[in-house]
Amino acid sequence: MAQIDTEIFGHSLSFMTNKGCFSPQSVDRGTLALLARSNVQKGNKVHDLGCGYGAAGIACAKITGEENVFLSDIKNTYLAAENAKLNGVPGVNVIVSDGYKAFDETGFDLILCNPPYHSDFSIAKHFIEKGFNRLIIGGRMLFVVKRLKWYKMKFTAIFGGVRVYEEEGGYYVLESAKKTDRYANKF
Repeated sequence: MAQIDTEIFGHSLSFMTNKGCFSPQSVDRGTLALLARSNVQKGNKVHDLGCGYGAAGIACAKITGEENVFLSDIKNTYLAAENAKLNGVPGVNVIVSDGYKAFDETGFDLILCNPPYHSDFSIAKHFIEKGFNRLIIGGRMLFVVKRLKWYKMKFTAIFGGVRVYEEEGGYYVLESAKKTDRYANKF
């Protein structure tokens, strides 16, 4: 086990990790770039999709309120739950789910994701398509990625457009807002 001590959104946070986690020594720069672009507000309903040890969702809970935050991952959610307690937001909702396969919650203002980079695009496709359906009209989805072309095309096809922020370290934060209940289907 290792402990990360950091500051996000002006809050001192600590995260317990282990070597099986993504970025176990420090909060990933991509995640920090994602959070910097999130514009999370008090009362927003937030989903940290693929939460890992919970850094993004727990940081958001400090602003939006713990009851408004949902953290999900396919495994290791025990660390996210422990880190929520460690950081004084034990009321966040922590769910084990393979994407949206065992996750029924809807009505999100914001979905944040740092998807697995070294997998085929089927995981990201599921996250984007099913996540779109979980957003309210006006709700936003933000992904941080290193491979821009496919993600940019997919976000545009589903949302009708995407804003791309180029960040340090070869990262891109993509942001789209849901304007209608139907996919845009723009190819």
